[in-house]
Amino acid sequence: MIIDAAELDATHAYKLLIGSIIPRAVAWVSTVSDEGVANLAPISFFTAVGRKPPMVSISLQPKADGVTLKDTFLNIRDTGEFVTNLATLPQADALHHSAFEFDRDVDEFTALGLAKEPSEVVRPPRIKEAPISFECVVDRIIPVGDDGVDHVVWGRVVRFHVRDDLYLERGRIDTAALPAVGRLAGEYTLVDNVFTTPLDQELLVARQGRRMARLDAKTADWSPLDTKEWSPSGATTPAPGK
Repeated sequence: MIIDAAELDATHAYKLLIGSIIPRAVAWVSTVSDEGVANLAPISFFTAVGRKPPMVSISLQPKADGVTLKDTFLNIRDTGEFVTNLATLPQADALHHSAFEFDRDVDEFTALGLAKEPSEVVRPPRIKEAPISFECVVDRIIPVGDDGVDHVVWGRVVRFHVRDDLYLERGRIDTAALPAVGRLAGEYTLVDNVFTTPLDQELLVARQGRRMARLDAKTADWSPLDTKEWSPSGATTPAPGK
């Protein structure tokens, strides 16, 4: 299959990207508005972009309507600050529900039953249950595309927060102790194995063609991309209870 990108609309291009770039790390981003209302959002277009100073990148699409800018972006643009929090398996459901589109005046920590932890340098609170958090200040905001609703944000990390039992020495993290949650297309994946190469050839042969094991009760071919809840922006509407 060869696909000409020029012939794709945003929805189909997004599906190809998120189904091919896997697994993706998830930045569980906390922000505050100018009015002091806290917001949360899972951002899976997330990576490191620099070491000195340490810097991360998050890319934000619009809300589910494809036009309206997300509260996360508005807060980052208006305040110049955000926090990225690492989600692990116990927080996966709250992580997922933070993608729902709450009204702008709703404190999403309260709505999702999550505890806040004050940051040291920036205004947005950290997620208390998160084992690792980065306090970030905006370095630059880069518009992407022709419609003015997609943006890349580079954030300079000014504080690292690492749970004591995870910090080993000289910046090394005990990654094997973290049941980190990543993103596939519209689903999540649990990071629960490690390896170095080369692997035994018998193991490679035994795993050839094997599908991922599902941790839920869904059928092997089920996908949220086929449901009405999914949108081509990572946002979900309406919020729970609406």
